[in-house]
Amino acid sequence: MFAGRYEYAIDDKSRVSIPAKFRETLSTNYDMRLILTNLDGCIVGYPYQEWLSIQERTSSPGAIRKETRTFLRYFYSGVSECPIDRLGRILIPQALKTDAQVKKNVVIIGMGKKIEIWAQERWDELVKKATADPDQIADIVSELGL
Repeated sequence: MFAGRYEYAIDDKSRVSIPAKFRETLSTNYDMRLILTNLDGCIVGYPYQEWLSIQERTSSPGAIRKETRTFLRYFYSGVSECPIDRLGRILIPQALKTDAQVKKNVVIIGMGKKIEIWAQERWDELVKKATADPDQIADIVSELGL
């Protein structure tokens, strides 16, 4: 499971280090490949085995709403397999950086079975929204049973 928050800078060649704790989880539970794509305003990274599960769920032959097909086109169009190099870095494709508004500084967070790479500015906005209303926070905590 991926959890935690780490701040990094992307180098001039569009590489970023994956936190050591995440690399340990990848090497223990998965192979060392991440599948990157765009989702919710950030770059999301799925371990290869988790990605296979997502492909299975989203490739059902049943009826899919038009809006869902449109979303899946966007979601799949950003997919890039990103192996982790010997120094623990991945190369982030320019198109993903552009869509997520990533420039230099990023926040990498663990979200259970995936990781998210946020532009620092977007992360700061998200934190402000998430913590702005104490009553809403109390409702969410209660709803989740935390």
